[in-house]
Amino acid sequence: MPQVRPPDSGTKVASPHRGGLRRSLVRALPVSPAVILLLLFLAGPIGYCAYIAFTDLQLTGQAQSSFVGFDNFRAAFEDEAFLNAVWLTLVFTVLSSLVGQNTLGLALAALMQRASKPVRTVVGGIVVTAWVLPEVVAGFLLYAFFRREGTLNAILDWLHLPSQNWLFTLPILAVSFANVWRGTAFSMLVYSAALNEIPKEITEAAEVDGAGGWRRMWHITLPMIRRSIGTNLMLNTLQTLSVFGLIWVMTRGGPSGKSQTLPLFMYEQAFQKSMIGYGTAVALLLLVVGSLFSVVYMRLLRTEV
Repeated sequence: MPQVRPPDSGTKVASPHRGGLRRSLVRALPVSPAVILLLLFLAGPIGYCAYIAFTDLQLTGQAQSSFVGFDNFRAAFEDEAFLNAVWLTLVFTVLSSLVGQNTLGLALAALMQRASKPVRTVVGGIVVTAWVLPEVVAGFLLYAFFRREGTLNAILDWLHLPSQNWLFTLPILAVSFANVWRGTAFSMLVYSAALNEIPKEITEAAEVDGAGGWRRMWHITLPMIRRSIGTNLMLNTLQTLSVFGLIWVMTRGGPSGKSQTLPLFMYEQAFQKSMIGYGTAVALLLLVVGSLFSVVYMRLLRTEV
């Protein structure tokens, strides 16, 4: 029987832990430049802004800033204008993103599946054109549509219906509609791709069994595209929370703050009133709001039903 010689005491045996660590470092090398860039241009500015939020930094009339702790956040929650901006931001997000873009995008995607090719081309071209327009251009177009002498009131006058100054009486609804008009194309494209992935055999079998359109949509289509719905809601919500140029061009947050969402309130405090520290604290709170929405949507993206 052959004898097994014990390893030489002078021979070093490589540690499995050390070998696994070396392999992990080698695998991380290709992505290390991207990680460094993210830390430099994303995490770095966010960290600096988080520091500024706890100071009384101002643009003018100040030699140096000082650390004030949570005073900026305390002042924000005691400010009626800030609370009004929080409320309007939630209204704007729910109306234009959760309800408007999401619902209309799904409806357009479902209808375009059954439409003829010319109809799909025309409708898709119109919707996508509104999406690719620069935000400022879209704002001017919708301003011309809703203003007192604009297109909407001209149509209402032609129909002998009462008209009004929409940007003065219902500004938050006007800017919400504008954001729906501009951003629905993204939801439509997401849902079109998701609906095309549903096997036709399933819907045809349900149709043969007598299930109507609404029942097929509720019991088959929506459960099968649940992950796409969660992804679309998360991306739309984060984009809507940061909308600035569209509202600024149409109303500048007015009249009397009736359409002043958090991005506009932040801009006013930081750059018009020169309170950089306070404005950055508001921006940090907006980042927290977006993170909370993301956590909720990430739970919707779980694979288990």
